[in-house]
Formats: sequence, C-alpha cells, structure tokens
Amino acid sequence: MATMLEVSGLNHRFGGGESGHLAIRELSFTVESGQLACIVGPSGCGKSTLLRCIAGLLKPSEGTANLHGDQVSGVPEDLAVVFQDYSRSLFPWLTVAGNVEFPLRSRRLPRDERRDRVRQALEWVGLADAQRKFPWQLSGGMQQRVSIARALASRPALLLMDEPFASVDAQTRFELEDLLRRVQREQGSTVLLVTHDIDESVYLADRVLVLSSSPASIVADLPVDLPEQRDQITTRESAEFVALRGEVARLLQKRAVVTEAG
Repeated sequence: MATMLEVSGLNHRFGGGESGHLAIRELSFTVESGQLACIVGPSGCGKSTLLRCIAGLLKPSEGTANLHGDQVSGVPEDLAVVFQDYSRSLFPWLTVAGNVEFPLRSRRLPRDERRDRVRQALEWVGLADAQRKFPWQLSGGMQQRVSIARALASRPALLLMDEPFASVDAQTRFELEDLLRRVQREQGSTVLLVTHDIDESVYLADRVLVLSSSPASIVADLPVDLPEQRDQITTRESAEFVALRGEVARLLQKRAVVTEAG
C-alpha cells in the first residue's frame, strides 16, 4: 500500500514563553491509501489541533505533514474535512444539492459534472430524494449525511473527520458509523477520524492511534483485527472487539494516571 499521509515530528504550541501551551508533542505516524484510521484520546488532549495542522488550517510550530508526498503548507485541494457541528457547516439558505455543490464551484468544473457528482454523492449517503430540501427541514443525522456527501463529492485523496458523530443520538450515530464504513469501502477512500469514543474508534477503524493527555503524543498504534463486514450488535459482542476496547481503555487510563501523578 502507498502512503497517503505522513506526519513527522509534529509539535504545536499556542503562545510563547512560560504562558505558552504545548498542545501536541513529537507526533509521527503514517496513514496508508484506502485505510480508515482512528485517533482516540481524552477530551482536550489536542486531537482537533492535530487535525487542523494536517488540514493546513493551522501551521505547526515544528514538524511536517505530507499528503501523498507533498508537504502541506495550505489547505490542499484534494483534502476534505467533516466537522462535528453540522448545523454550522451547512448553509441554511441553500438546498441540500446546493450545499453539496458549493465547494465544487471553486474548481471550475462544468455544470453537468458538478450535478453528476452531487447526485452520486447524495446516492452514496442515502439522500437521493432530498436534493431540493433545505438543511433546516432535515434531522440532525440527515444534515450530517449532507456534510459527508459534500466532502465526498470533491473526491478527496484524504477525508478528515473531527468527532463527526458526537452531536447526534445513539441510534443515528450507529447508522452514520455503518454508512461511513460502507461508503469508505465502496469508494476506497482514505479516512482519518478523530474521536474520544473508544467503542467508535474500534468499530470503525482498520487501526487505532491512541493519544496521551495534553500535550498529545502517541501512546500506541493498534491494528484492528476485525472482519471487514461489521455489525453494531455481533461485532461489539465479539471477544476480539471487547479485548481491543479494553486495551485502548487501559492505555488511556494508564496515561491519565501517569499525567496526574506527574
């Protein structure tokens, strides 16, 4: 497998001097093409800061992020981000189709190609019949599906997701998790998803990167040896799932205890 993302020696500090806050420290890892990798860590550990550095939204204090060999120095055209707060990421005055099409307009794509991409992306997320509706006419879960469709319509080399299912109810969360796994497999997408939910990270991922408390550093890089076809009930009840979930939980708890003792 080719390396899609390479993060090397990444550090970021907010502010300078003694009052400065070191958010992430010496982070290095890779994500292979076609892989779904999850980053899990305690709240406030620096996960979102890491994602913003990778996306080119924030310049790291030290280190680099390279997307298919090119150093990220601004927001790459072939990268898309899905945020947690879907209600703020969609334009209420645009239809569902208009929201999905919006980022494609800056690429100077022909109108017919834009519309084909919108139609296809909405089919992927099960919203083919909602093109003319407005975001405020949809449930929270459907709005997040629109956000995912908008990201997929741009055909990104890398899809970054920042706790994308944290603001929906449990049942909708399960549906969106299954949607992501299905679309990611069908399209061969490369996904890096940040979460603080241990169960979600194990259920979704091909591998789980466990972060320490702030400043974030990598505690472990764990392969997920679960079947490609997963089910919210049988997968979560399996011995393999329970064992890996326990391992991630122990790593996080151990780091929290060490941090408090320090």
